[in-house]
Amino acid sequence: MTPDPAPGSGDAAGGADGGAFRSGFVAVVGRPNVGKSTLCNRIVGTKVSITARTPNTTRRRVRGVLNGPDYQAVFVDTPGMHKPRSTLGERLNSTAAAALDGVDVCVLVVDATAPIGPGDRFIAARLPAGVVVAVNKVDVAPATTTLTQLERAAALLGLDDAEYFPVSARTGRGVAALTAHLVGRLPAGPRYYPEGVVSDVPEAFFVAELVREQLLKIVRDELPHSIACRIVEWEWPYIRCEISVERPSQRAIVVGHDGAVLKAVGTAVRRELEPGCYLDLHVVVERDWQRRVDAIERLGY
Repeated sequence: MTPDPAPGSGDAAGGADGGAFRSGFVAVVGRPNVGKSTLCNRIVGTKVSITARTPNTTRRRVRGVLNGPDYQAVFVDTPGMHKPRSTLGERLNSTAAAALDGVDVCVLVVDATAPIGPGDRFIAARLPAGVVVAVNKVDVAPATTTLTQLERAAALLGLDDAEYFPVSARTGRGVAALTAHLVGRLPAGPRYYPEGVVSDVPEAFFVAELVREQLLKIVRDELPHSIACRIVEWEWPYIRCEISVERPSQRAIVVGHDGAVLKAVGTAVRRELEPGCYLDLHVVVERDWQRRVDAIERLGY
């Protein structure tokens, strides 16, 4: 998984102290809802992936770039691996599996508040040697539970050479130690992205994701997997975002009474954009789009 070379990449041969410059790719994998995106955002220091309590919020591979004086670490956030129930689910699993190709380190994220289950073991069995296990959500798990979870993970995942780190992606607890370890695992290499770059996500895609993030927060219990968003027009400051649902009844939920839901979503998203943006939200019915390959691809998945 080597990206197109960035302008000027490959010419940063040494670190700030004259030593070898380290660089590489770190895949962050795990079941849905274990906190992969929150962890990536915490490590990179800014939002590169949207987050929500809804499983499979992440639908595409997203790269977040952490730059240091003598290293560049590219963290690859992936969809949660799960038992698929639709064509979209199968596509998400394929996307997550493909993200493992060519990476330098794999981080398996497990939940400190949930048992190690078949899903965790399924993923662990498909990872290369030298896996790092991040036991996340220790901020909400008692210390005894965290210790037990670390012991269970070591016993049940079948990763004899793995290293384990208890972390809280939400509060940052333990993340610095995990990050330092991962950077130390990177080989000598070039700078793949210009120093100021923090993500490879196109701006239009990121804005569409911000819209979906707000919709998931507001209507997540009613239609979490039936929402897809894409930018269909961008003429700054005018941005037109199309929101796809699968049935007319879902359209009514997304619009809300007298447009209340769309208004709330638009207000929240504009707070994260440059001042002066005019965000135009439109809801369309794309019947059974999660089960149609043509629709999935048109929507960018």
